[in-house]
This record gives sequence, C-alpha cells and structure tokens, in this order.
Amino acid sequence: MSNVCCIADHRERLQNVITKDSSIGYSDELADRFAAERGVPPRPVEVKDEIDEHGGFVRQPNAFTAKAGDGEGQWKPEKDRYQIYWMKGCNWSNRPIIVRDILGLTDVISDQRTSRSGESNKYGHGFSDQEGFKDPKTGAYFLSEFYKNADPDFKGRATTPTIVDLREKKAVNNDYHRMTNYLEVNFRAFQPEDAPDLYPVKYRDVIDEFNDWLFPHINNSHYRMAFCQSVEAYDLAFDDFYDSMDKLEKRLSENRFLFGDYITDSDIRFFVTIVRWDTGYFRNVGPVKHRIADYPNIYAYMKELYSIPAFRNATFVHDLVLGPAGDKDKLFADWNVRIGSQIDYDKLWADDGQRAALSSDPKGDIYLRHPKGETAKDYQSEISVSHWNFESHDDRCPVNPNNSILREDASINPLKGLLKNEY
Repeated sequence: MSNVCCIADHRERLQNVITKDSSIGYSDELADRFAAERGVPPRPVEVKDEIDEHGGFVRQPNAFTAKAGDGEGQWKPEKDRYQIYWMKGCNWSNRPIIVRDILGLTDVISDQRTSRSGESNKYGHGFSDQEGFKDPKTGAYFLSEFYKNADPDFKGRATTPTIVDLREKKAVNNDYHRMTNYLEVNFRAFQPEDAPDLYPVKYRDVIDEFNDWLFPHINNSHYRMAFCQSVEAYDLAFDDFYDSMDKLEKRLSENRFLFGDYITDSDIRFFVTIVRWDTGYFRNVGPVKHRIADYPNIYAYMKELYSIPAFRNATFVHDLVLGPAGDKDKLFADWNVRIGSQIDYDKLWADDGQRAALSSDPKGDIYLRHPKGETAKDYQSEISVSHWNFESHDDRCPVNPNNSILREDASINPLKGLLKNEY
C-alpha cells in the first residue's frame, strides 16, 4: 500500500508541475513590456555566441569577480546585506546554497530562486513564480537588471549564482569559481565557532588546483557536450568526461571523500554534477557510456552526500528529472516523464553507511573542524584568481592543456592522511 501511495504522490507532483508551468500567465508579451520598461535586451544564446571555430563551446568569463573584503572595489561581508540568486536546475548555483547552509549562514545571507521570463525565456532569469513576476525584495523583473545597475555597458548573459547587494540593488559577484570560497573565508566571523572547515588554510592551493581541474573535466563537460556544434568537439568532451570519471572512481575507492576523511569545497562541486547526470543531464548529451550508478564508488559517495540535509535540500531531484515540463499523454512521452517522475529517489539513494569504513576519524565526523583557538582573522587569506575567468579565448578553451595540470594525477589524493581534526 505504501508503495502505491508513493507512486501516486509522484504522479500528483508531476501533474502539479505541468499544470503550474502551463498556466503561470507570464506571456512573452508581458516579458517584452517589462523589458522595455527596464531597458533590458534579450539574453544572448550560448549556442550562437559562445561557439568557437571548431564547433566547441567556450563559456563566457564571469563578469563580476570582485573579491569579498574591506579593500577598494571589494564587497564587504555584512549580515542581511546580500542575497544569492540561484536556480534549481543550475549546478553552479546550488553550490553556494549548500555551502551557506553547511556553514550556518542562512540567517546572514538570504536567497531567491529565479525562474523563466515569459513563455520562451527570451530575457533570461526572471521571477515567473512570484507575485507580479517581480523579485519580492527589489522589485526587479529580471536578474540582468542587477548587472546593468552595476555596469551599464554589460552585454553578456546574466547567470546564476549571482550575489546581489540588496542595499544598492547591484550584482557584486557571479564568480562561481570562487564564490563558495568567499562564503567560507570572508564570512567566517558570522559562522558558528564550531562550523565545518571546508577550505583549510594550509591546503587551499591544492584545493584550488583541483577545483580548476574539475571545472572543464567534470562540471562543464555536460555543457561542452550539450552546447557543442560539431562531432569533433562532442567526442573530445565525451572522452574527457569519462576518462576523468574513471580517475575519480579509483580515487574514491580508497578515500571516503575526495581529499580523505572530510568533506571539502571540492566535494560540493563534484556532487552537483553527478547528482544531475542520471536524472537530467543524459537527455542533452546523447548515448551515455556509463551511468553514475555504474560507478560503484562514485555512486555510493553521491548517496552518502545526498543523505546530508544541506545537499539534499538544495537538489530538488524531481525538478531535475522533469526539466521543462513534458507531456505525459504523448504516445512517445520521454522516460523521465513516464518513469523517472515515479521513482522515490530518497529511497533509491538511501545511504547504506558502508563508506564510513574508509574513514580514520576516531569520532566518525564527516567535517574537518577549525583548530581550537583559531580566530576569524587567522582563517583569512587572499583568495586566488581562477584562470577560467581570464578574457583570453586560449586561456578559457577546454582543450588547452595548460588549464588542466595537476601536480598529482586526479586518481590520487595528494592530501591522504593530512587533513586531521585537532580536538
């Protein structure tokens, strides 16, 4: 009986999503009117504006990369001043939400989810599910308004996540390469004293190096496959992703998390991609070589992370499965609409606890804790600049080997046994 109820619940949820999406009343005509009122141009399109001469997708650099801090041109960490704008389906924008929640900053930095603008999403991120189709706190119709307020000459895509200064109604940072690091480091004074340490001072250079490797090989590989316009670019991205997954499968066979016994910033970045692969990403990339479920160590690792509330609460798995609402009554309705929407992922992805055996932590803690006596000032350091934000096309090109060098092969954890809690 419980299983029947569970399936019925998923079917009802599916119908609610489809009904809501098709009856929101936010027409393209309304979006055009709001855009004319605010001087917002149509959103640039990735598959037209970010494709190189070989048909490969080369993602635009982030526009607002100012660092958090007290220096000139920086955005000063303050309570209740900033809001994170994010989207359920966007892997980049789930990352700062997970970090914020893990670090106990939910009462310090607010958040607002974005949605479509009009029927065709002509103007990018909007607020179709909010009263009057406006952002409740600022009255903006479009995320791009915050970009124009910060830089009237901005011409690119407004992206999630974006941190907005609510006082000034301006975008201050959309640099997903380093955004979580600012929350971890520069907002340390606002975190509980015993908050997890996701970005230990001594090893930040190693974590940064690995994160900058994860970006082209894992996080952006889906988009490299989904947006590319040539077979050659597709094959390159395809091979790159699966070769990298093989390395990480080996790494996780000997390590509970990517750097050993404790969750770090890198685990959050890996999780948000792999949790989408079997649920939604596969729709856009063609035949898959392996499902995430076919990697025993990665799959068990993903399930352990999914069992943690901060990860699970930001995932919205059935929204990922459904994507843009499908028609369940079509003769050839896709698998996600017919079957995926009925799966109880909380049950399917229940953690069996077996990976805990890989940990050497005497208390079984999954988080590194700050050393006793460490102050917020002690935890500060200059956050590095990611080369993925450089303007040069060559520097951002996924095939440039200089952008993917690791001191150790990705299959090896260079911090094995080095991360230790000092109780």
